Amino acid sequence: MHEEFIAGKHSVTEALKSGRTINKIWIADNAQKHLTLPIIAEAKKVGVVIQTVDKRKLDQMVEGVQHQGVVAQVAAYDYVEVEDILARAEAKGEVPFLLLLDEIEDPHNLGSILRTADCTGVHGVIIPKRRSVGLTATVSKTSAGAVEYVPVARVTNLTQTMEQLKERGVWIVGTDVSATQEIYDADVFTLPVALVIGNENKGMGRLIRETCDVLCTLPMAGQINSLNASVAAGIFMYEVVRRRRG
Repeated sequence: MHEEFIAGKHSVTEALKSGRTINKIWIADNAQKHLTLPIIAEAKKVGVVIQTVDKRKLDQMVEGVQHQGVVAQVAAYDYVEVEDILARAEAKGEVPFLLLLDEIEDPHNLGSILRTADCTGVHGVIIPKRRSVGLTATVSKTSAGAVEYVPVARVTNLTQTMEQLKERGVWIVGTDVSATQEIYDADVFTLPVALVIGNENKGMGRLIRETCDVLCTLPMAGQINSLNASVAAGIFMYEVVRRRRG
């Protein structure tokens, strides 16, 4: 999959207005302010990352295109709604199994998580719109094509989504290094469940942690008190598979 770029004031403005998913916007350092200021304002509103670069970088990104000093990278994949994920479980006659990713920033981690999610029958993944990597070319590549098969929903407020899932009978299980209960003692995995995987460095946010029904940790025997986010996610996903087979 190639990265899709759109260029020029009008293209980027319309993409922002239409709600199309934009991963990043680059603006030339010598671009005319009257062209770029409205775009910067709009991008900030929806939480899109903006970077100022040398005009030559933009010339290379979109060769032969009149970019007016503005280039955006758009997601080549369509995101789904949370409702679609639950409907997918229902259509398969399976107990819902979801993943919630609290600000995963490394595209390689997201790609690996999607790959394992596909292997373990996860019905869908939910990510926040802000401070989280989206479905980029790197994510797609790392996922080995799994990105085509695992629906991903982007939500404005992860905590709110968790509350809505609870109302639908889904148990929210947080993965947390400081939890007292080990993953192997938890008894919710055969029920409708959503696993929460925290940020690579900070773990889960406070509000997210407080909104979980259950907190679980993995037994740690080594000197380093944490696992890579995608590895931890994989262990949790396979534990759900193991319990449901029992």
